[in-house]
Amino acid sequence: MVEMADLFVFEGPDGVGKSTVAAGVEEHLRSVGVACARLSFPGSEPGTLGRLVYELHHTPDRFGVADLTSTGLQLLHIAAHVDAIERRILPLLREGTTVLLDRYWWSTWAYGTLRGTPMAHLDAMLTVERQVWQGIRPAALFLLRRTGPSVQADLWTAYERLARQERTKYPIITLKNERSVQVTVQEVAHTVLNSKPLAAAHPAGNLTPSFRQYDQSNKRDILKPRHGVAERSPLAFTRLAPAEPTKVYDTYWRFAVERQAIFFRQVRTERGNLTDDPILGRFKFTNAYRASDRVSQFLIRHVIYKGDQSPEEVFFRTILFKFFNRISTWRLLENTIGTIAHADFRFDRYDAILSRALSSGVRVYSAAYIMPSARAFGPDERKHRTHLRLLDKMMSDEVPQRLAETRSMRQAFELLRSYPMLGDFLAYQFVTDLNYSELTDFSEMEFVVPGPGARDGLLKCFSSTGGLSHADLIRLVTDRQLIEFERLGITFQSLWGRPLQLIDCQNLFCEVGKYARLAHPDIEGLSGRKRIKQLYKPTKEVLTYWYPPKWAINDMIAPELRSPEPQLD
Repeated sequence: MVEMADLFVFEGPDGVGKSTVAAGVEEHLRSVGVACARLSFPGSEPGTLGRLVYELHHTPDRFGVADLTSTGLQLLHIAAHVDAIERRILPLLREGTTVLLDRYWWSTWAYGTLRGTPMAHLDAMLTVERQVWQGIRPAALFLLRRTGPSVQADLWTAYERLARQERTKYPIITLKNERSVQVTVQEVAHTVLNSKPLAAAHPAGNLTPSFRQYDQSNKRDILKPRHGVAERSPLAFTRLAPAEPTKVYDTYWRFAVERQAIFFRQVRTERGNLTDDPILGRFKFTNAYRASDRVSQFLIRHVIYKGDQSPEEVFFRTILFKFFNRISTWRLLENTIGTIAHADFRFDRYDAILSRALSSGVRVYSAAYIMPSARAFGPDERKHRTHLRLLDKMMSDEVPQRLAETRSMRQAFELLRSYPMLGDFLAYQFVTDLNYSELTDFSEMEFVVPGPGARDGLLKCFSSTGGLSHADLIRLVTDRQLIEFERLGITFQSLWGRPLQLIDCQNLFCEVGKYARLAHPDIEGLSGRKRIKQLYKPTKEVLTYWYPPKWAINDMIAPELRSPEPQLD
């Protein structure tokens, strides 16, 4: 048996940008080494029936044809589809090539009904095409829409009807293609790259959902039932195993939407009540995107990208800041020392500043997460001294250069994890922070390590993991974000086109675990806590934002909302 590759479809009326988006996604997939092919219905490749039908449709006079009836035209399209499916699409899928298809049988149905083709004729034609597909359905269908005079309202109504009819058979993701092409391509490519093969067909009776495999001996596709799949579960099914969600799972997505909406209300400096949610309005929660939080923004703008950009200095500043993770501590050091640089680092000087602050009752560590003490550098060392010595040790071991040479986020994580006091969670948080810089360039979709808070939230969101690890669950949820927002009929405002990444969804599990203490007090987690301690305190500070330049989103932020670029050395 050879498991088949995925089919992704781009649909919508003329003029919504299907071909442009599909081409951009193809280019992106090829750039990261994904074997893919972009085809279109009825077809544009020279020497194909699809090309001939396309030319006959648009320039019939070239062939001496005065006119085509609606039924005759749709029959020609179906013939071109069948030819492309049998000769090109099925062989590509069987050899493991991802297929991006510009138009599907949806267009035949939508345009056929608009042009008055009898429904009985359309149904008969499409029955033939569905048989030729041999049970294969899209891993996802992207339905693009765009407002404007070129898009007929009746045609869009036909597409919406199809979406309602087909949404239980395969994921349908509606995208308003009214932003830059780059943003739409990024969203679609993210979904395609992180998609698992979804249920491609549903066998009759009480069989569980299936995935498709190709039986080479009999030259046909067969349906292989998944064992132990709970039919009531709303989740799609991955190659690993199904998980069983609780009611908190839907709360997770609604929480993400409302928390991000609050973020944008704050960005727009709206006054008064920022939310109607009584829990979000009263208590403090981090942003949906980790990089949008105040401390992360300070780290990115004032620590990482301010000053010398050599690997040694970027690493030194980042890890020094993260050991304390407190803006006031950084400012204390900076105001006393001046420019913070490894080239001028003296242990006794930094120790004296921090010791005086501690003796005066000043907090130097953030309460965001616990920084453990260790006796690796002496049994009587104070915690801040062990961290300074650890940083000095890492610099002596040339960790910045070694980190720059790592090939994956996991490899970088393991390098940091090898040092005392850096457990799994801290090493993952630190490698994420370092990856904001130009020192490394890993995808945030590559690797995730769930922290204690995230595990608490996961336990509340899922009554059974179905054999998935906590990291697998976070990846599954991140992969499904567009599908879940669509399923719940809610709109998520992404970070200027950047979808939620693994680190963001990990953090959201932590936050929804807290949120559920009040929203779902009957659902138990790991911590057993029933209250939320930190209250929300509005800030009078004007909030502006600036993100790692390699994300390519800073130019999308309105100038009045964008922080000035840091001064790089």
